[in-house]
Amino acid sequence: MLTRLVTMKGMLALLGALTAVGPLSLDMYLPALPSLGHDLRAGESQVQLTITACLIGLAAGQLFAGPLSDGWGRRRPVIAGAIAYSLATLLCALAPSVELLVTARFLQGLAGGVGVVIARAIVRDLYAGVAAAKYFSRLVLVFGVAPIVAPSVGSAVLRVADWRGVFVVLAVVGALIALAVIRRLPETLPPERRNPGGLRRIAGNAKVLGQDRIFIGYALAQGLAFAGMFSYIGGSSFVLQEAYGASSTVYGVIFGVNALGLVATGQLNARLLDTFAPRRILVATLFVGLAAGLALIAAGTGGSLLLFTIALWGYVASIGLVLPNCTALALDRHPTMAGAASALIGAAQSFIGALAAPVDGLVGGHRAVPMATVIAVCAALALSTALFLARPVA
Repeated sequence: MLTRLVTMKGMLALLGALTAVGPLSLDMYLPALPSLGHDLRAGESQVQLTITACLIGLAAGQLFAGPLSDGWGRRRPVIAGAIAYSLATLLCALAPSVELLVTARFLQGLAGGVGVVIARAIVRDLYAGVAAAKYFSRLVLVFGVAPIVAPSVGSAVLRVADWRGVFVVLAVVGALIALAVIRRLPETLPPERRNPGGLRRIAGNAKVLGQDRIFIGYALAQGLAFAGMFSYIGGSSFVLQEAYGASSTVYGVIFGVNALGLVATGQLNARLLDTFAPRRILVATLFVGLAAGLALIAAGTGGSLLLFTIALWGYVASIGLVLPNCTALALDRHPTMAGAASALIGAAQSFIGALAAPVDGLVGGHRAVPMATVIAVCAALALSTALFLARPVA
């Protein structure tokens, strides 16, 4: 029993590390965005394109690797992706211009998306239904540590190096994850359960998933909720540091407290699932997210940093309940094509987020109200999608 417990904890840590590659790539260099823009002589919208490029890469990597892992197994693609991630991150550190940095960030996201999508597929290989939702809730605990630690680590690196040093640290982290995966990650999809067939099979799976209204509804609901999160990720450093005058240290603390809320609600979700169905929890949480978005607009209009940060906490914390339930409800419908289903969920999340991330800079600069408005609109659309498009058949 002890051996089994240690193995389960080790698997959780590995899958959490693979899932955390996304927030690590996005969050660790957030405190460096203003100095990065100054060093590369780039405007705010150009700097935020480095976030957008990474998000698009994450989406593309998931679309490619998810269906591939249904035919090849999970282990080989994730090892290749982890190694490629470390190399692409080194390219980011060497980029001499913002244009080349955007390209390198796309490659970084492309490689990082492999581990993200396969981690979700591995959970579906092992669990289903409420058990899968509970396991995804535990992953939120590991996943949530990344945004708590990342900005603080980024700020610490900036004390001894410039923004390039942040990417060097990320490359080292990627190499350590690759080594751990090579040594510890087992194959969870045996040959008899695989779906070979090349591009024709991939296209067939995509058609089946695309025709499933409820699956698409949950995938879009999660993507829209995360779009609000990505707007916060892309705009918060400018809003909090420039509009409200917070230091990089204070910004790191606020960001960490928000991420801690996400972790706490993720663990609360595992307990709530003992009493309530995943869909019921999801819909109630999306209502809370919309209320937090509207409160953000009000606080941003009034200029109160305290009220603004409280409303931000409410929205970010709601994601800890949205993520595991949306993912489990969507994946539970297609157990034989978990990789392809996971890819479409991740792609929707990343592509919609990529559209939302630069909007703050385009429509409102570093002011609070544009970011708050984007978050509120995303919350309203996510709730509407879950209520109507993902409505179960009577």
